[in-house]
Amino acid sequence: MDARASLRASANCSPLPITSSVRRKPSQALIFSISPWIARCASRSSRCSVSLRRDVTTPLVERRSYADEFVNMELPSVMALSPLDGRYVQKVKELRPFFSEYGLIHFRILVEVKWLLKLSEIPEITEVPNFSENARTFLESIILDFNFNDALEVKKIEKVTNHDVKAVEYFLKQKCKSCPEIAEVLEFFHFACTSEDINNLAHALSLKEAMNTVIFPTMIELCDAICKMAKENAHIPMLSRTHGQPASPTTLGKEMANFAVRLSDQGKKFSQINILGKFAGAVGNYNAHKVAYPTVDWPSIAADFVRSLGVEFNPYVTQIEPHDYIAELFNRVVQVNNILLDFDRDIWSYISLGYFKQITKAGEIGSSTMPHKVNPIDFENSEGNFCLANAVLSALSMKLPISRMQRDLTDSTVLRNLGVGLGYSLLAYKSTLQGIKKLQVNESRLSEDLENTWEVLAEPIQTVMRRYAVPEPYEKLKELTRGKAVTMDSIKQFIEGLDLPEKAKSELLKLTPHSYIGEGERLAKAVDDAVDLKNGFKLL
Repeated sequence: MDARASLRASANCSPLPITSSVRRKPSQALIFSISPWIARCASRSSRCSVSLRRDVTTPLVERRSYADEFVNMELPSVMALSPLDGRYVQKVKELRPFFSEYGLIHFRILVEVKWLLKLSEIPEITEVPNFSENARTFLESIILDFNFNDALEVKKIEKVTNHDVKAVEYFLKQKCKSCPEIAEVLEFFHFACTSEDINNLAHALSLKEAMNTVIFPTMIELCDAICKMAKENAHIPMLSRTHGQPASPTTLGKEMANFAVRLSDQGKKFSQINILGKFAGAVGNYNAHKVAYPTVDWPSIAADFVRSLGVEFNPYVTQIEPHDYIAELFNRVVQVNNILLDFDRDIWSYISLGYFKQITKAGEIGSSTMPHKVNPIDFENSEGNFCLANAVLSALSMKLPISRMQRDLTDSTVLRNLGVGLGYSLLAYKSTLQGIKKLQVNESRLSEDLENTWEVLAEPIQTVMRRYAVPEPYEKLKELTRGKAVTMDSIKQFIEGLDLPEKAKSELLKLTPHSYIGEGERLAKAVDDAVDLKNGFKLL
């Protein structure tokens, strides 16, 4: 007997089987796409479970894991409207358990079941007595065993109700009729709830878990990869370019360190964002709750319930949680994306300058017509997908906090796109990571550029001249360098003719574009001191 069969046997209750008509028509279930625009049909009706460990005292975020069979389920891709569910599905499939229709239904079921369990613990609600261990195990098994066929059944019910949350309620009532103890209290499913009580928590849980288990680990991997680039190339001098023109040299590693530190700084700020939930009824006042059970402290009950799911409680709401936290979260993701978009463009430019070569892979085509080319396609792909990600995330962050009076339904359809912006972000992160793995530093090209730009030493020379009060140092260097070819010999000749102390003159004569890197190498080597990948990139 397997674990799930054992659970049901101990509960002396058997969930009602899914009707054969649904099993025969899995193509009716359009439930696995990340994008809500795509009517994607499942290719088979095989069981795809989302597992929960049975330790119900463990916080939800820590005990939810996803079966590989679900994540890897093959679905038709060539007819997909969105590339997230078509061309790029293998790169973003980890988000399916959170943002597909399947994922939303599962999170709704989780909230509904947990609310019934909570009601059974409230002494004043005598109509729902404390459940036996068998009954609690049975209810937990509905979450534990939720599968593809369950999702199909909910969608079948929704065709009749034309209401997605009500379909979940009816599904649970049908599922629990076989357990006598729960069958006595079926009408307490969805008790005093408005649909948004269920939806807002389902969306909060999907966001929190997707960020913590998929998005943040990929951000961390990317930041770590850039840190390694910084340390490995800390000593390699590189010509800077400000306004596209040759400028004071830096090191390749130091320029990579800049991006790693920027990403780390943003990562630290995610933990300051509270994922919020409401559970206060139709307009946020516990109106129905108070009429049914006047003596119950409903605000405290709601706060305890929401926090038990790993979500912070918002006591002041209308029918909806106002979504300000989603706007804050997505704006932070947009800023991370902007930093990486900046990185993509810089790496693209360095590749075009020849500072990086790209490691080729046997069989790959760089250009359909020019055999010699190896295009920086990964960074270009990443840049394009960051643009799409930020467009969607910004649109959601601007729209979601706005709702007419106590609510309108515009947020309902918009919230179904939470996975779209994050999907394009994940796709971009993976493209950048793939591009980084192909990079090979071309030190000879970096050295060549420095050797051809001795004019960059005009800055340190005129600065030393200022120290020793040589008249018009800037103007003298301007006359020497602007619009003229500057060579090692012309620079040395200029220095030798200066009225400077011999020690200062000697130091200047030792200087080359390759050695004029200031603290660049030290800063690059110390990047780990400035980057924190343990305490950032998490939602608490």
